Amino acid sequence: MLNWLDIGVVVAFYLLVVGVSLYKGRRGTSSEDYFLAGRGLPWPLIGLSIVAANISTEQFVGMAGQAAGSVGLAVSAWQLTGSVGIVIVAFTLLPRFLRAGIYTMPEYLEYRYNPLARTIMALFTMIIYVTVTMTAVLYSGGLTLATIFGIPLGTGVLALGFIAALLATGGGLKSVAWADFFLGTALLLGGGLTLFLGLRAVGGIDAFMAHNADRMHIVLPASHPLLPWTGVVLGMWIPILYYTGLNQDIAQRSLAARSLGQGQLGIVFAAALWLLVPFVIVVPGMISHQLYGAELATPDAAYPTLIRRLVPIGLRGVMLASIAGAVIGALASLLNSTATIFTMDLYKRTVRPTASPERLVAIGRLATVVFVVIACTLAPMLASPRFQGVFNFIQEFQGYISPGIVAAFLIGILVPRAPAAAGVTALLGSAPVYGMLQWQLSGVHFLIRMLITFVVVAVAMLLITVMRPLAAPRTMPVQADLDLHSSTLAKWLGAGVVVAVVTFFAVFW
Repeated sequence: MLNWLDIGVVVAFYLLVVGVSLYKGRRGTSSEDYFLAGRGLPWPLIGLSIVAANISTEQFVGMAGQAAGSVGLAVSAWQLTGSVGIVIVAFTLLPRFLRAGIYTMPEYLEYRYNPLARTIMALFTMIIYVTVTMTAVLYSGGLTLATIFGIPLGTGVLALGFIAALLATGGGLKSVAWADFFLGTALLLGGGLTLFLGLRAVGGIDAFMAHNADRMHIVLPASHPLLPWTGVVLGMWIPILYYTGLNQDIAQRSLAARSLGQGQLGIVFAAALWLLVPFVIVVPGMISHQLYGAELATPDAAYPTLIRRLVPIGLRGVMLASIAGAVIGALASLLNSTATIFTMDLYKRTVRPTASPERLVAIGRLATVVFVVIACTLAPMLASPRFQGVFNFIQEFQGYISPGIVAAFLIGILVPRAPAAAGVTALLGSAPVYGMLQWQLSGVHFLIRMLITFVVVAVAMLLITVMRPLAAPRTMPVQADLDLHSSTLAKWLGAGVVVAVVTFFAVFW
């Protein structure tokens, strides 16, 4: 299915990506260099790195699959609300986090609550990243390569894991960010190529709109099983806030900014690029359903089928590079973030507080290798139909930790006298409450279950605060040598992103 030209394109592209990325990250020797790129990332690298970390084959496979199924255009709500959410994060949470000079999100909880809160969040985040997020990224990537190019699932998973681990261990976050610069660009160009070929195949935009008139709504009835409007309005803000502001995988790029203004510009740039997702992922999924709906074994096969049937020989190498790049960029980011949490929040904090910077970097590299081996082993198991699609799998299982983490941060920031016991209660209580709701209210949409979980743990935090408030608010650390001036340009661009999202919802209501 790949000729010599396709193979040559893929090989040349990845030689360029790996070569430039490792070269750019070669000088990092300290833990700050390795885990935060020496706190020197400019805004274009931050923005494209966030895009590459976010858009992977769980979107190309899972989001396009839901678009091809009964959800249609409404699945765009995830990325559109995410664009607004991350803009809000840029001007509310980012200044607070940069001022504290933290490496990780769990580290902030130690300063706000106590070391136990930091350890709990670090453990939960690490487990979810390795067993859910990385596993899903690898499986969806391997499945896509198998469907389009005939590469065996196991072989594809191992190849993707190897390249991602090479980038993550070679030069740390700086290498990952430079790789994301190429990979993020490739996946957006590849998605644009698929959109162009798909619209041409269905006879143009007018023919597509006419055929999908009943599926071009961003808001679905409350009775819809996959994405009811009640879940979007009432509960979606919880995973969006967790993902865009409190998720180490995304936040680490902005924590590595050379200034607050550069971090804000990078985040807003990423938010603007996220607005392309409905066009390069969701619409192609709907086009695949229009063209090949009868032959799709599962909705998750929509995007791979579209590429296999439409992309001619000679361009398949471009698509292979972009799809594999989506996986590798997201996986390398996850590996770097998980290794950072393990090294800085668990190893350095609880095992060897006096570890040298060189030892911390070595431990981070070793952890990266271990994590990718575990994820590669687990990935093929997601082929089981009980997981109901890779996109649903990720969102459902992150519900165990995200409501508690959001509550711990929000109440901790908004209620200065909330004690450590309140934060620990939210972190420990989220999983059992959500698990009980999943067991007893399996028919209720998971976004509503997330909302209920958040309310339960937030109320518990407030009750604890009323009974045992702090005598005085805790003092947070201050990083004095960083430029913390906000970016006026980022504010204007952020406002433009919000207006664009509101307009999209208004047009396709």
